Parts: sequence; C-alpha cells; structure tokens
Amino acid sequence: MDHFDSDGVDIAYLDTGGGDDGKLPVLLIHGFASNVATNWVNTGWVTFLTKAGYRVIAFDNRGHGESQKLYELVDYGAPLMAEDARRLLDHVGVARAHVIGYSMGARIAAFLALSHPDRVGRVVFGGLGINMVRGMAGTGPIARALEAPSIDEVTNPAARTFRAFAEQTKSDLKALAACIRSSRAPISAEMAGEIAAPVLVAVGDVDVIGGSAEDLAKLIPGARAYVIPGKDHNRAVGDRSFKAEALAFLASDEA
Repeated sequence: MDHFDSDGVDIAYLDTGGGDDGKLPVLLIHGFASNVATNWVNTGWVTFLTKAGYRVIAFDNRGHGESQKLYELVDYGAPLMAEDARRLLDHVGVARAHVIGYSMGARIAAFLALSHPDRVGRVVFGGLGINMVRGMAGTGPIARALEAPSIDEVTNPAARTFRAFAEQTKSDLKALAACIRSSRAPISAEMAGEIAAPVLVAVGDVDVIGGSAEDLAKLIPGARAYVIPGKDHNRAVGDRSFKAEALAFLASDEA
C-alpha cells in the first residue's frame, strides 16, 4: 500500500494494473469495518479486474485498514469520505474513473457521483439497495458493541456480527465506533434521482442490511438492478455472478 495526504489525513491506497487503452480505471471503495485486502483483494476483485484490462485503484477509508485512525465524529461521514476518494484520483492523476462501492462504500460512491459527476464514469452500488435512501437503523447498538470491553458482553445479534467482523479485520474499534456514530448525511429519493452516471445496483437476495436492489434502481434514471442469488450481505461481496455482471456493465461503455 502507498500513502497520500488527503487534506491532513493519511490515506493508504493500492494502484495496480496497467489498464488497456479505452478503459477507464476502476476505483474501489470498501464497506464499514473492512479494508482493501478484505473487501477487494481476498475476494478476487483486484485480480479479476486487472486481468480484464483495468487499472485498479482502491483505498482504505479513513479510520480503516492502514489509513489514519480518527476518533471525533466530525472526522467521518460519507460526503467527507467521498472527498478522500476525489483527492486520491487527483493524487494518482486520474481525471475520470468507474467506481464500485460496497455497502458503506456504495454510499460514499453516491456522494462522489453527486458532488463530482465529471470524475465518475459508471457506478456500481454493491450491497446497498433501498436502504441507501432509508438510512441505516441500529447504529447505536453497533457502536456500543464496538465499544464493549469484550464481544462476550454483546447480546444484540446484529451488533455482535459487526463486532465479530471488526475483530476479524483487526480494526481499531474506537475509530469504527466514531465512524458509525458520526453524522450520516442522508441521501433522499430526490438526490438519488439526480445521479447522472449510469448505475448498477447489486444486492444479495437475502441481504437485509442493503435492502432491495430493484427499489433503489427505480429511483435512479436508467439504473439497472441485479439480485445476487442466494447471498446475504457478507457472502455477496465475492460472488462470481456479481463480478461478471459488474464487468459486463463497465464494459458496455467500451463496446
């Protein structure tokens, strides 16, 4: 991982693959409590995309992975984290890129597409459907689960899942608690309708965290929905059919 300064915050990133002529680079934005390695490398996404001829750029969100850990609520929020993505594109000299975001990363990708439409080609919202607009419930229990002295003290099943995943990824629990407690700027149905980039919404058919892919796609002009068969929120990330659908969607610009 290389590092760069994003307005005073140290951000770790990966930049790999030569990229074929005519193909925009692909920017990958991971989900909450994850990182580049867990979300994109270990699931095969980076290899899959580079073999398909794409330059791949991915970064650890602030408070995650190898990036700087911050502990104040004002240090987080999807609009602010979208600016980290934009600054990374500036840093690596990329004027425009396709974007694939998963879960929290999809929300960040949406704000990037809204704030900087000229920097975004096609966008894939993975693992986040209509709940992008409805918002995420239960952030308080998740934050308390992250702050608990031990996972053994966490009784809420959903919150315990987040705590277990955060421990698995060796995350800074205090930084993640601040991230999830931070002001979560809403994306309204009207804002979703203003996304100008072509969009693919891909969510597992039993993903209760992300919500319906079809319902979100209906709000975004021209958006397509793909329901990942037999997958919940965590298992959908590396699904082969998801990769194939995303690749076909990105390649449709180059046909």
